[in-house]
Amino acid sequence: MPLLAIETSCDDTCAAVLDGSRILSNVISSQADHERYGGVVPEVASRHHLELAVPVVEAALADAGVGFDDLDSVAVTAGPGLIGALLVGLSTAKAIAAPRRLPLVPTDHLHGHVAANFLDPDPLEPPFLCLIASGGHTMLAGVRDHHGFEVLGETLDDAAGEAIDKAARLLGLGFPGGPELERLAADGDPQAFTFPVAMSRDPGLDFSFSGLKTALVYISRELGEEETARRAADLAAGYQAAVVDQLVTKLRRALEAGEWPAVALGGGVAANGPLRRAVAGLCEQKGIPFKEVNRELCTDNAAMIGSAARFSQPLAYPDYLSFDAFSTGPRGNR
Repeated sequence: MPLLAIETSCDDTCAAVLDGSRILSNVISSQADHERYGGVVPEVASRHHLELAVPVVEAALADAGVGFDDLDSVAVTAGPGLIGALLVGLSTAKAIAAPRRLPLVPTDHLHGHVAANFLDPDPLEPPFLCLIASGGHTMLAGVRDHHGFEVLGETLDDAAGEAIDKAARLLGLGFPGGPELERLAADGDPQAFTFPVAMSRDPGLDFSFSGLKTALVYISRELGEEETARRAADLAAGYQAAVVDQLVTKLRRALEAGEWPAVALGGGVAANGPLRRAVAGLCEQKGIPFKEVNRELCTDNAAMIGSAARFSQPLAYPDYLSFDAFSTGPRGNR
């Protein structure tokens, strides 16, 4: 029977209906208001989730051709994420599940990014190495089964997506910055400016992007406003190359440190073309498969939450009525 999944961890209001590993519908409503602020404002995001949650759920059910009474269970992102946004999704899921006495499946957002690789068509079976890079998270996940993952390395400061959004704002681009920066970088020379590739000599698998952001600020100050605007494409190309280089360097190191038969990506930054091409090239060198999920499943979506929910512990009514969301998660096994 169908499973309804709800995702509201940041600024996208999402709902999906799944039948096993098959996606029956996947609705994503992105909030445009944050562009004026140059980033996501948590309170604004929460208020928009309140307005959009019911219409998005209804749209997902309509697209799937099912009703509330056809559902087998309800899955929802419990964290990590913006706590106010998460609580809207969790309350919506409880309001749907409780009157029907349906099981509720609280799901880890990062497990969702991993589990996007389990969906049809061509699901990837564990074990594999998954690089998750988004606006809020950057990590290397060792996936040995469907039920969770081991954090092999993660960012020590800023996430890759956050660093890209901040660079896009400095260069006068829109929000979210990833697609805009990639388009601008396509016309630039990545060798025109020297940007640091942090942690490249560190033997571990952790990441750091704060120094890269600082380097762009200093270069822009030295160039001045007019010259920065004139050289924006070169700056974007060099900056993007530094982000990709660090991600791929750590991925290569993880592959050399352990026997991983396949590689997958997750998170919004995984939709970046240069990153995909670099990882594909690395996997070709290593002679291992590279799983490229649909770009719609890289960014926040509810289909990935439904996929992870299939391997997560459901809660029975009324036990989940007191269940709460969490904004951050522990390092280690998830």
